[in-house]
Amino acid sequence: MFVALRELRSARGRFLLVGAVIALIALLTTLLSGLANGLVDDGISGLRRLPMTHLAFQRGADETFSRSTLTASDLAPWTEVDGVQASPLGVSFVNARTSSGRTVDVALVGVPAGSFLAPRRDAEAALAGRPGLVLSHEFEAQGISVGDELTIVGVDERLPVLGFTYAGSYGHVDIAFTSLETWQRLLYGTGAEGRFSAIALRADDPGAIAGAADRIDRVRGTQTVTKEAAYAGSPGYSGETQTMSMIRWFLLVISALIVGAFFIVWTMQRSRQIALLRALGASRAYVVRDAVGQLVIVLVLATLVGGLAAFGVGSLVGSTAVPFRLAVGPAVSALTLLVVVGVLGCLAGVRRVTSVDPTLALRSAD
Repeated sequence: MFVALRELRSARGRFLLVGAVIALIALLTTLLSGLANGLVDDGISGLRRLPMTHLAFQRGADETFSRSTLTASDLAPWTEVDGVQASPLGVSFVNARTSSGRTVDVALVGVPAGSFLAPRRDAEAALAGRPGLVLSHEFEAQGISVGDELTIVGVDERLPVLGFTYAGSYGHVDIAFTSLETWQRLLYGTGAEGRFSAIALRADDPGAIAGAADRIDRVRGTQTVTKEAAYAGSPGYSGETQTMSMIRWFLLVISALIVGAFFIVWTMQRSRQIALLRALGASRAYVVRDAVGQLVIVLVLATLVGGLAAFGVGSLVGSTAVPFRLAVGPAVSALTLLVVVGVLGCLAGVRRVTSVDPTLALRSAD
């Protein structure tokens, strides 16, 4: 590594240029990770925050609330399972009109009074009291206040805003809570017949749910999944995650090609130097370690600079309306993968290092 380090100091301009390119790739990779996390949060943050571990849907609904319809007879077997809390849950998308005439999209969640899904006392009071809505805090930014009335478009029912909570969103639509009875009336009118979208389940021992799920699902024609598996039912969730993953992998492949190309060019430029080392008795392992180590140093430092710059840019992006959340764990994983892929890219050119003829050092520069 002695020769490699000396060359890094003597040819700083060349290595800075290459490092800048790698740093830009690291910047894009990290920002892409933050954008992917932000899109996921914007799609399922409300579902993620509900205090449950599993959900039971109608079989064939593909974990999608709008395709699932269950009744009290589907809920009854779960209420008899020891160690498991079960609650009906209604989820649907509606449009609401403010007093100023502006229309807002709402992911309406119906929860019965006394449900473990509403553990706070004020939430319990809101569900058990007069019909109304408890909105996520995001609605406050739209100028809606406690005491305002929202008119549900279609049924033209006016509901007061009872309060705000940190509820998040579902399907990129901000959540509003209401009682299950109100949700059923808004969705089904007078013919609700006790219908709801899914059964929310919670147990301290997940094995209690898994043990009963097969039996109940077989008898009732339901499908019980973990809360994490239910994320796929959020509108656009699967397509967004797959698209972001594909873009990320394309970026990693491009990174490997760029680093590999740089490595091959460096090897061609250092052919006489490598030949001289071989003529002086350096082993193939030494010259490979020297050449690869030089690029790894540039790759790691440039990736670190690009990652730190991404966190700086991310702090600015996070203050806008763009769904963006840059978490340390996923960002570090993405940067580590970038370094690994870069090293693999440069290994593709190792053969050029080992195949340099030592007699090249004895030839005339002409």
